[in-house]
Amino acid sequence: MFDTAVESTYVWLGLAVVSAGILGFALRVPTAPPPDAKPVAHTIDSVAASPHEATARHPVDARGIRIGAHRVGLRGPGGDAHASLAYGPVVRVAGGDGDRLRRVLRGVPPERVFRSESTFARVLDRSRTTEPSWRPAPETLLVRRVSWGDTNATLVGA
Repeated sequence: MFDTAVESTYVWLGLAVVSAGILGFALRVPTAPPPDAKPVAHTIDSVAASPHEATARHPVDARGIRIGAHRVGLRGPGGDAHASLAYGPVVRVAGGDGDRLRRVLRGVPPERVFRSESTFARVLDRSRTTEPSWRPAPETLLVRRVSWGDTNATLVGA
């Protein structure tokens, strides 16, 4: 009734191909869940929503981080996770003018770092329009809402 010859070369070859495919799929499945980006976004939003200057720190358990003006992403061994920011745009502190902005992020008043409010505003605009990229994640993310005259910004970085 069932006359498939088990010793047939084609049956064994097909079984080997299917087994290799299943093994390959099983090895590709991540062993850990992706990092949770929502708590990071919540911390950024809580500072950005403040009507006054505010500062917060949030531990980051990820390998990489990507901070955009309206979105944050985390990368870990289990994959990538993203969360939208309700109170944007935020300013990512990295590269270029990042050294001056990093000093402001760490607590130095902007008027002691920049010559004028207009210079501060130009640096913020340039940083906001820079395309976000994946960077190594810091152990702790710093978030600071800062104001100088009519210029307000939420700085995010390490």
